[in-house]
Amino acid sequence: MKLTRSVLLGSAAMFAVAGAQAADLPVKAKAIEYVKICSLYGAGFYYIPGTDTCIKLGGYLRASLGLGTNGIYSTPDSGVGAARNRLSNYYTAQSRVDLSVDTRTATEYGVVRTYWEGVNTWTTGGYSGAGTTPINGATSYTTSIASQVSAGSLGVYYAFIQFAGLTIGKAQSQFTAPWANYPANSFDGLPGGGGWEPVTQFTYTADFGQGISASFSAQDQVANYQANIWNVSGATAAGLATGAYGANDFGGTRAPDLVAMLRVDQAWGLFQASAAAHDNHASYYGADETTGHPSDKWGWAGQLALSIKNIPTGAGDTINMSGVYTNGASRYNFQSYMSSAVAMYGGTSAAGTYQSVGLAGLSDSVFVTGAGQQLTTTYGFQGGYTHNWDPHWNSSVYGGLGAVRYNNTAKGYICGAVVASLALSTGLAGCNPDFNYGVVGLVTRWTPVKNLSFTADLAYVMLDQKYASGSTVALPLQASIAKPGTAYELKDQNALTLLLRAQRNW
Repeated sequence: MKLTRSVLLGSAAMFAVAGAQAADLPVKAKAIEYVKICSLYGAGFYYIPGTDTCIKLGGYLRASLGLGTNGIYSTPDSGVGAARNRLSNYYTAQSRVDLSVDTRTATEYGVVRTYWEGVNTWTTGGYSGAGTTPINGATSYTTSIASQVSAGSLGVYYAFIQFAGLTIGKAQSQFTAPWANYPANSFDGLPGGGGWEPVTQFTYTADFGQGISASFSAQDQVANYQANIWNVSGATAAGLATGAYGANDFGGTRAPDLVAMLRVDQAWGLFQASAAAHDNHASYYGADETTGHPSDKWGWAGQLALSIKNIPTGAGDTINMSGVYTNGASRYNFQSYMSSAVAMYGGTSAAGTYQSVGLAGLSDSVFVTGAGQQLTTTYGFQGGYTHNWDPHWNSSVYGGLGAVRYNNTAKGYICGAVVASLALSTGLAGCNPDFNYGVVGLVTRWTPVKNLSFTADLAYVMLDQKYASGSTVALPLQASIAKPGTAYELKDQNALTLLLRAQRNW
């Protein structure tokens, strides 16, 4: 018995020692799954661990300073910026950070792509007049973005899915040329083509090979592709003084804008032809639905765009240009970063007037109570040339011109309101709400290292209004811009602005 017990105790001790030694041995670690480079879609993509989806993160940080403007980077052609007095900003500053997320997955039906890009922006505000009497001077602070001053504003630029030729979500309009309203510039307010601002859409693109493609799209018209539908019967002296020729009278959405585009994109450059149809759907003539309403009218726009690459002046030099014609679809020429009601102030030599003012109003259509819509016609051109001095320096010249033309019936409506409400000195004979809006500019960029650039962009803007020479108007008090109620000369106006910008891309 004692022998048996000794054998058992000895065996137990042996196993205990062996177990302790085994516990001290290193345990083989699990294999670490490192992020792998995805070379299928270009540089910067990585596989999401555990999936066959590739992802790329990108973005930029930008600091901008606009001189001679209350916006980044826009023309001081309305509000306090155009008043040219103590309320106008001499400078406006902005800081912005951008983040983009691009994912792609290869499937038996082709690549599934999602793309999202958002920004957080902080922009200097400004001060508008808030006084209520001639001896009660006061101002209120307003920001150029709907945000708290400290927090800035969040924005979503792109958010779309692409699959089997479909693009669904928020993306650049198929009408717009690839450079949008930036043929060679950083200046935002260039007329003469479709704008950059993305729009929600449902698009099918057919790729025919060799750089030839065609797209057909239904896109939301509300956010970026409506100018004004003015009921001129609702015009007031206060509104006319700002360039608004009536009460805006939009109805609810009925139909999206319909867009078709044909593009040839090859080594020599690019050619694009695009067209859009736009439904103008007004609300009621009066305060309730029993007052009636004008019938819908469809407008349209057409654009031709051309890019020429690697021209003989230097490696990488380019020329971009586009021309556009619209009828009842004015935002396809005067894109959404531009003002739709213009009132620019300046000096005067006309006796009996306080200052001069240039008035201009952009609309898709106008009407008066009891009558149908009169569609507004516009046409325009933009272009830019970029020359690369060396790998670190380039310069560009650019320009754009947009023209607005009202038909005789529309002019009769508008001029009746202007003569009656603003006492136009030259009467109906001297009244013409047509106008031209031109921009020319010069920009130079320095890129000392890859993905870091410094920009200086100088732009000169001209408003060519068509009221008869020598015309004067009696404007009411405009406390928000500190303009007194008195006589003003109607006159062409201009503005000079400068953008200074630093940007780091990643």
